[in-house]
This record gives sequence, structure tokens and C-alpha cells, in this order.
Amino acid sequence: MPEYKAPIRDTKFVMQELLNCEDHYQRLGYEDASIEMVDAIINEAAKLNEQIIAPINQVGDQQGCTFDNGKVTTPDGFKEAYQHYVEGGWPTLSQSLEFGGQGLPHSLSTAIGEYTSAANHSFAMYPGLSHGCMATLEAHGTEQLKQMFLPKLVEGTWTGTMCLTEAHCGTDLGMLRTKAELNADGTYRLTGSKIFISAGEHDLSDNIIHVVIARIPGSPEGTRGISLFIVPKFNVNADGTVSDQNGVTCGSIEHKMGINGSATCVINFDNATGHLIGDVNRGLNCMFTFMNAARLGVANEGVAHADAAFQGSLAYAKDRLQMRSMSGPKNPDGPADPIIVHPDVRRMLLTQKSISEGGRALIGYLAQLVDVVHASKDEAEVAKAEANLALLTPIGKAFLTELGLECAGHGVQIFGGHGYVKEWGMEQLMRDAKISCLYEGTTGIQALDLLGRKILGSKGELLKGFATEIGTFCHMNGQNPELTSYCITLGKYSEELAKHTQQLGAKAMQNPDEIGAASVDYLMYAGYVTLAYFWAKMAKTAAETLAKGTAEEDFYQAKIKTAKFYFERILPRAEGHAACMINGADSMMALDSEDFIF
Repeated sequence: MPEYKAPIRDTKFVMQELLNCEDHYQRLGYEDASIEMVDAIINEAAKLNEQIIAPINQVGDQQGCTFDNGKVTTPDGFKEAYQHYVEGGWPTLSQSLEFGGQGLPHSLSTAIGEYTSAANHSFAMYPGLSHGCMATLEAHGTEQLKQMFLPKLVEGTWTGTMCLTEAHCGTDLGMLRTKAELNADGTYRLTGSKIFISAGEHDLSDNIIHVVIARIPGSPEGTRGISLFIVPKFNVNADGTVSDQNGVTCGSIEHKMGINGSATCVINFDNATGHLIGDVNRGLNCMFTFMNAARLGVANEGVAHADAAFQGSLAYAKDRLQMRSMSGPKNPDGPADPIIVHPDVRRMLLTQKSISEGGRALIGYLAQLVDVVHASKDEAEVAKAEANLALLTPIGKAFLTELGLECAGHGVQIFGGHGYVKEWGMEQLMRDAKISCLYEGTTGIQALDLLGRKILGSKGELLKGFATEIGTFCHMNGQNPELTSYCITLGKYSEELAKHTQQLGAKAMQNPDEIGAASVDYLMYAGYVTLAYFWAKMAKTAAETLAKGTAEEDFYQAKIKTAKFYFERILPRAEGHAACMINGADSMMALDSEDFIF
């Protein structure tokens, strides 16, 4: 099993050098988030994940969770690790001071979240779902509900979930059947069943707080009639103390492809007491607070998978001796050369490196936008941040998880036959990575959201804002010899994206199926261009540091060389996606359903 090491140096490069978090935090009023404090928190988070959480990753996969008469027991070591996590104050990091949090920036907890997902994806699921639950309560809950639930959720002694999916409806939430009937005291009785509920039942916390969508009798059909509720496993008194068992039970847990240490549950509600969040029939609007937070977290998982795969692959490639280099022996005193000398192994390693480091920069940027939305007093700045989050969140979620899975596959390939057996950990990583492409909206759902709802729905306005940012960068740096070729290439791809967007909009006016046919290729094209932008920015930062002089020349030279690899070997993939999306829907829709035969 590869030994996980948190990428502290690269985290600090992204936060402190590329994105200048010190000025960002001070400008937004996060006075406590000094560079010294940020460094200390990152270093301590690294120790926690390396020493406590990573060592139980393989145990969690092997043992999985056990289910017995409605009770779920997590794998050996998970409960103790979660106690360490809570005692260290990690759940409180970016939560509101009002409810016991430390009030630190969301971008700081996002950076640390990558470490936990890379160290142990299954473990990360338990505290991870609580963040969205808390964000939803804080944004839409009454003051009484906040006081009842948030202090313990922030503390981490209670955990949260989101309960959307039902057996007969996946993404099509308008088909839900769970009903909520009004009680005389203003609470509601919820009856129904939800599936695929991550961390829906476990032995880590004293109470589990479910955020549930349901339909109140008489409400409109479809998504217009969805309301949102807080439904605790144990009822909670007005003063926040635990009362009796609620009508919430776990019916079973899923036997899954991966993340076996995470309990994925069927949760049954039998006249369970629930509390309305927000207005009646406005539940889906409130739920997007949870879903958007979760989507950014899942995008971060894609980076974590790419980085974990790179770490394991790099160590193995330096050690494994196989064949001789085609350009002559590189290890003449040994029986063969280490496989890292072979170009195809280099291709896979550099793919992992360029995706993980580029993705880390994109996630850092998005997390700083979240800081702006939460803390800025400038309405124009907040509006711009919200627009870029709306555009880039589906790209981050889908693009980075698809490439995270690809990088995990490269890990198996680099290990060869050893990668296919369980002892080395690569096949577990690949199994664990796949779920990130599915939950919180599959790649296809994210692509439809991006192209149909965000791009065409805004008549291209959302895209224009970020395209202007890219264009400004290219204009300002195009004369820099270190960046000229990158700016020319990036500008060309950005302009092509705008042109393809116009073409697709015109085609969709004639045939709406053109949106669905083009959407995934469109998202992937946009993803490659977006990461190219961040690689150009990282190359600029590295070149400037080298010009000033540094004792870490190797680190910054590696940035410049990886940027070159990305532009020459990864970004050209976008051209294939462009051809596919422009070729249209005809070939996809030509066969009648009955003609799909075997």
C-alpha cells in the first residue's frame, strides 16, 4: 500500500504564491488567517492524515461496514480516527463563530479536505457530508433551528447527510414520493424511503441530522412541489439536547464497487418528525446550497485521486527495474533500468502530475470565490464570484473526477500486474475513484447543467466573464518570452470555445437534442481550456520566482516543464472533443430504440 504524504509544498505554492491568500484573507476580514497560522494548520492536517487516517484506508476497504438489525458498525480504527478528528477541532475550522466554529476561510478547509480524501476517501465521507448540511441550515434555517442543530454539527459530535434519491428516481427528483404532513405543533411527519445515503447510519457520532426533500400533500407535481426538511435520527429539544428516537431507521447498506468503509444506506422514514427549512415548495432552491457545496467537495476528490495515484506511481516507477532504456542504459550496474526512464511511463506520470497540480490550482481558485461570497461586502465582487462559481463548479466536478479516475487507471497500469492485486492499493484507488464521477450529479448531468442551463441559459453571459479573465491574462503576458506560446495557444482555444458555443446555440434552436449530444464533449473541452489557464498562471509564477533567485530551483523548474507537457500533450485532447460536439446529434439518434439489438 503506498504511503500517503500530504503535498504540503504544492498546497502552499497554490495558496500563497499563485493565489496570494495572505492578501485575499486580510482584504476579506480574516485577520486570524496569517501565513504563520495557515502554515501551522496545513502542517498539522498533514500529520493527522498521514499518521491517523491514511493507515486505516486499506483496512476500511477490506472490512467494509457491517449491518445488523438497523445498526451500522464502521471498520476498525474509524471510530478512533474520528475522535481524533473531532478532538483536534477540524470540523469547526471554517464554521461560524456564532455556533462554535473558528471562523477561518473556506479555502483553508478545502485544501485540508483534499488531504483527507486522498488519505482515505471512505473516512472523508463521514465529516464531508456535514459541511453541506451546515451550510444549508445556516443559509435557510430559522434562528431556532440553527440554535438546535448547528452547535453540535459544528463541533462534530453530530454529523449530517443529504437525502435526495429514491429507488424509482435518481436525478429526476420531481418524481419523489416521500411525503411530509403538517403536525399541529408546526413540525411535519415524514414517510418514505431514500437510497444511496452516504453516512446515513454509523457509529461515529451521537446523532445524525438528515436534510430531506419531500412533498407536502397538495403541492404541485414535479420539482415545483418539493420542500426541504431537517429530520434527526434522535429528536432534538428546543435547547439542543437529544430526546427520543425519531422514526428514522436504516433498512440496509449497499455492497459497493468501492469506498467500502463508507456506509451507503437505505434510510426509511416512518412518521419521522421533521422541521421545514425555507419556504414550502422551495426545497430544491434551498437544496442547491447543499448540492453546490458537495459538488466542490467532489471536484476536490478528483484532485485527491490524481495525487494519490501519482504518489504511489512515482515511488514504484523509481524503484521497479524492467528493461533497458532505448537511448542506452541508465542503471548500468543493475540488471535493468527503473521504469521511470521509459517514455510511456513518463507520459502517465506527467499526466497524473499535470492533472493533480492543475486541478489543485483550479480548486484553490474556486474555494477563494467561496470566501468572497461568504465574506465580501462588495456586491459587484460577490456577483462576479457567484457567476464564476456557477460556470466552473460543474466543470470542476465532472472534468476533475473523470481525469482523477483516468489518473487512478494510470496508477494500475504503471504497477502492471501488481497494480491489479489488492496488496498494492492501486486497484482500490481506481474503485474508490469511480464514485466521484457519479454522485452529486453524473458527468452527463453536470454537462447538461453547464451547456444548457448555465451557458445557453444565460445567452453566453456566464462564459463571457471568465473568457474575459483569460483574455486579460493573455493580453498582459503575451509579450513575456516565457509565456508567449502559452498565451497564443490559450487565446486560440478560448476563442474557439466561444465560437463553438455560438454554433451549438444555433443548432439547438433547430433541434434541442443537439445540447445533450454535445454537452459532455463541450464540458471536457472547457475543462482542458480552464486547466490550461491555470497552468499558464503557474508557469508565470514559477518563472518570476526563478528570475528573482530561489533555493528551490528544482521545484519551480518542474512547474515550468509540467506546464509545457500539459500544453503539448494534454490540451490537444480538446480538439477531439471539439470535433465530436460539432458533428452533432444525427449519428447518436439515427437508430430507433428497437434497433439496439445484440
